[in-house]
Amino acid sequence: MTRFGPAGNSQSFYDAGYKSSVEAPRWLHSIGLSAYEYQCNKGVNISKEKAKQIGDEAKKYDILVSIHAPYYINFGSQEEEKLQKSKEYIYECVEVAKEMKAERIVFHPGSCAKVDRKIAFETAKKAILEVVNIVKEMKAEGIFLCPETMGKKNNLGSVDEIIEICKIDEVLLPTIDFGHINAFTGGGLKTKEDFVNLLKKFIDQLGYERMKRFHSHFSRIEYTSQGEKKHWNYEDKQYEPDFEPLAEALVELKLEPVIICESKDYMSEDALVLKKIYYEILEKRM
Repeated sequence: MTRFGPAGNSQSFYDAGYKSSVEAPRWLHSIGLSAYEYQCNKGVNISKEKAKQIGDEAKKYDILVSIHAPYYINFGSQEEEKLQKSKEYIYECVEVAKEMKAERIVFHPGSCAKVDRKIAFETAKKAILEVVNIVKEMKAEGIFLCPETMGKKNNLGSVDEIIEICKIDEVLLPTIDFGHINAFTGGGLKTKEDFVNLLKKFIDQLGYERMKRFHSHFSRIEYTSQGEKKHWNYEDKQYEPDFEPLAEALVELKLEPVIICESKDYMSEDALVLKKIYYEILEKRM
């Protein structure tokens, strides 16, 4: 089953009178969504008790939970202190994920703004391998670490880099951020064939079974020559990419990913728009 959900809580969640993310699974279920990405992007600042409450509610309402790790992570750093801190952020997220029953931890690989890209990438691969080995000792069965394709030219996380990272170990599952890839490539995702070719590249390198339920982010993103600039809402049609050709590609390739919408402030509403588009295309093919 392809699942749709928001990155964090929409403004409408709070406008409806809800105050705590513990209430998010019930609310998402009530409006027809089935995934939720809890945001730890500014730090892992949630108690075990609250994490467990979210996990219990998610199980009750059949919401697949993922966690977005802190933005501060930089596995390409040449500074040992920053590198170690990046590893610790992942370990903290794993402990939260166990309580929250989260299946996936999304993380940014790091930056190459201050160092040669090849050097930063080799540093990142070595660090991620160490993280994988430690996580396996943390009794974290069923939790995937999901490196994300990035949208800025000075960040690690090109399609090829994410594929190579995921080849390190099967516990690594790609987060394919289609808006980021479109921004990184200067508008490279327009047609169904563009999306099919992209997804086939991952399938060819990582295998169909592994990729069938891959993790993903979707939103329209404004970009410059240096890549990603700003996230927008789906109704902001002057920005790319469109979701229809991606939905057609997913149906054609029989893929059932988790699709997390990262629209600005309207991520739940836009997740429902994406879901509607997807199921309309799926019904036409059946």
